[in-house]
Amino acid sequence: MEKIWLEHYDSRVAADIDPDRYSSIIEILDESVAKYGDKTAYINMGQTMSFSELDALSKQFAAYLLNNGFEPGDAIAIMMPNLLQYPVAMFGILRAGMTVVNVNPLYTARELKHQLNDSQAKAIIIVDNFAHTLDKIISETGVREVLLTSLADMLPAPKRWVVNFVVKYVKKMVPDYGLPGAKSFMSAVKAGENLSYEKPEMNGDSLAFLQYTGGTTGVSKGAMLTHRNMIANLEQVSGILSTVITPGKDLVVTALPLYHIFALLANCLLFLKFGCPNLLITNPKDMPGFVKELSKYPFAILPGVNTLFNGLLNTPGFSELDFSQFKFGLGGGMAVQRPVAEKWQKVTGTVLLEGYGLTECSPVVTVNPPQLEAYKGAIGLPVPSTDIKLVDEQGNEVGPGESGELLVKGPQVMTGYFNRADATAEILNDGWLATGDIARADEQGYFYIVDRKKDMILVSGFNVFPNEIEEVAAMHDQVLEVAAVGVPHDVSGEVVKLFIVRKDDSLTAETVISHCRTHLTGYKVPKHVEFKDELPKTNVGKILRRELRG
Repeated sequence: MEKIWLEHYDSRVAADIDPDRYSSIIEILDESVAKYGDKTAYINMGQTMSFSELDALSKQFAAYLLNNGFEPGDAIAIMMPNLLQYPVAMFGILRAGMTVVNVNPLYTARELKHQLNDSQAKAIIIVDNFAHTLDKIISETGVREVLLTSLADMLPAPKRWVVNFVVKYVKKMVPDYGLPGAKSFMSAVKAGENLSYEKPEMNGDSLAFLQYTGGTTGVSKGAMLTHRNMIANLEQVSGILSTVITPGKDLVVTALPLYHIFALLANCLLFLKFGCPNLLITNPKDMPGFVKELSKYPFAILPGVNTLFNGLLNTPGFSELDFSQFKFGLGGGMAVQRPVAEKWQKVTGTVLLEGYGLTECSPVVTVNPPQLEAYKGAIGLPVPSTDIKLVDEQGNEVGPGESGELLVKGPQVMTGYFNRADATAEILNDGWLATGDIARADEQGYFYIVDRKKDMILVSGFNVFPNEIEEVAAMHDQVLEVAAVGVPHDVSGEVVKLFIVRKDDSLTAETVISHCRTHLTGYKVPKHVEFKDELPKTNVGKILRRELRG
C-alpha cells in the first residue's frame, strides 16, 4: 500500500504512525490547552467554552471523583446529548484515570440496565430529561452515585433559568422521576474547585472507553478501547486531514451525538487536537433549527451520515448558506448514496468524502483523500499502519476485483469485548478483526463496501446487496429515503422489498419498480414497495433494516 499512499496523499503524510507518541488522551488535551488556551473549544446554544475553561472544569470534576470514593479504573457512564457538559464530564473521567461508558440517551430501561450492569458502571452523569428511564432500573444496578444536569446548566444566568424552566414546565420535556440521593453534576464540578487533583498513573494500555455496539452479531457488547487505540486512530486520521485543516481556526459542526464513536473521534478528539472550535448541535432532528444555527457561524467541516446530509439538502434555507469557508463533509456510519453526494457537491461546491470504520476499530479504517475532486463511491484507502485483506467463507484471500469479507489489522483495533472472551474470539484472530462487511478493491487500492454479510439478500441463489438497490431507488427525484430488505418467497427463497419515504405523494409503487427495472438486472428489481412516513433509525441516523425486516 505504501506506493498508493504516497501517490494519493500529500507527500508530507507518513506511511506509518506512532501509536505511542502520547502516553494518554490527557497528554493530547494538555498539549492543546498549552497551545490554544484562550481559543474557543466548544460552542453550544450560543455559549462558548475555551480550552483553558475546559482544562479547569475537567480537572475539577476529576478531583471530585478521586475524592469521593471512586478509583482509577472505575467505569463512569455519561447519558446526554451534545451539551457543554459532555466534554467536561468525559475529560474529567479520563483525567481521573477512569473509563468512560457512553450511553445513548434514547435507550429504553431494559437497554440501559443491560449496559450499566455489563459495564459495571459505578456512577452515571445524566440529563434530567432521561432520568425517568434510569429511575425504573437504578435499584437493579451497581450504580452508587447519580449526577443530574439540565440542558442549559452551563449557560449564563438568566438564560440558564429561562431555558431550563421552558424545557421542564412549558414544553414538559422532563418526565417525573424519583432518584433519591441524586446529586447535581454542576455542584460536583464546583466542589472540585476546593479539592486537590493529582494526575493518576495511566498509559497506553489503560482502558479509556467502553463503547457499546451490537458488534457483528448478538447482544450489545462493550468494545474495550484503550488510550493507545484512540491515540493511534487520532494519529492515523490526523495524518490524512492535516493537509486541509487549519489548526486553531476551522470550525467543525458536531451534529452527530458525541456518545457515538464516529463523533467522539472525528469531532470531539480530532478537532481538540487541532485546537479548532466545535459547534455542538443538541437536536439535529430539528432541521430548520439546525440550518438556522449553521447560518450563524463560518463552518468549515461537517461530519455526518447519509440521512443527515440528505435531510439538510431537503431543508429550506440550507442551499442559501454561506459555504465560502466550507472545506468538506465527511460521511460515515452508513453508505453514502451517490445521488446525495452529487447533490451535496452541487449545492456546497465541495466533495462529500466517505470513510469507513466500526466501533471495534476506534473507529476509522479507511477514508478517501481530501484531494478527491468528486465522489467515487469508494470508502477510500486504508489509514496509515492499517492492513486489510478480503477473504472468502473458507478464510482464503480473494483475487483482485473479487468480493470478500473485510478483515482489519492495526493499532486502532480494540483489545476485545469486555468480559466476553467467546464473542471476542469469534471476530478477533491473530490480531485480525473480521468486520462482517463484504468489500472489493479496485486496481488503485481503493476499497468499496458491497454490503453487510447479514443484510445480503439471496434471490434464486444470486447475491443481492441492499446498498445497490437503495442507491438506484434514491436516484428517483420523488424518493426522499429508502431501505431495501429481503422478504421470503416460495419460489426464489427471497425477493427484494423497498420501504420508501416519499417527497411527493403522487409517487406510486409501479413508478418505483419501473424506475428500478431500467437500472437493475431482473432478479435485483424490487417486487414489493411499501411507503412509510419515516424509516426506523438509530439516534445517529443509520437506517435499521432489521426492524423493517420484521
